[in-house]
Amino acid sequence: MSENKQASPPKPWDGIISDEEQRAYRAAGFGRPSGLGVRPALLIIDVQYRTVGTTPQPFWESIKEFPTSCGDVGWKAVANIEKLLATFRERGWPVLYPHVAPKKATDGGRLAEKVPAIMNIPAHGYDFVKEVAPREGDVLLPKKHPSAFFGTALASHLIDLQADSLIVTGCTTSGCVRGSVVDAFSLNFKVFVPQDAVYDRSQVSHAVNLFDMSEKYADVGTTDTLIANLNQVGR
Repeated sequence: MSENKQASPPKPWDGIISDEEQRAYRAAGFGRPSGLGVRPALLIIDVQYRTVGTTPQPFWESIKEFPTSCGDVGWKAVANIEKLLATFRERGWPVLYPHVAPKKATDGGRLAEKVPAIMNIPAHGYDFVKEVAPREGDVLLPKKHPSAFFGTALASHLIDLQADSLIVTGCTTSGCVRGSVVDAFSLNFKVFVPQDAVYDRSQVSHAVNLFDMSEKYADVGTTDTLIANLNQVGR
């Protein structure tokens, strides 16, 4: 009698990263899970109206309001970030908000050369999305570069909070999320990226970067799987 084997759930990169390439990573020993520690912290990176628009709209409509918007894929991620945030609120775990502050003329540098539109975002575009906005006691971390660690006090806050694991949400998957994940990994934090709570204007970049992070720097899975694992922490 043959055994019934449950199929693995599909990954965001299936159909983009070939089976042969995924097999090559397995053969080299990449992609082993790290798990969670006992003191997780939640990072909500750049979840501001400038990255999703003030209402859910398809990408080409959304960028008419803010050229830096990722459109309705961002709002789908916001719904999952909201679920994660509720879990962290319930458990009294720390929540930190690395975010881009309104740009001044002196903030240009290489970013203004590469993405000049980012220098002309209206002030309300920098407001936090209401559904996942910070509250008193959360840590706000203005940043000027992709990594939430670069030029900020994030590492110092995490040490003070005795965090050993980071849940990284927000945007973009290929930019600020990835940059922050690599630095967190380099600082020896356990890292989990919920694949449906991060977003990007390019689904290919989103998928490829999730694959790369899952192989080298972080555990990657769904928000629901992560919440189930978080509910077991300390119990």
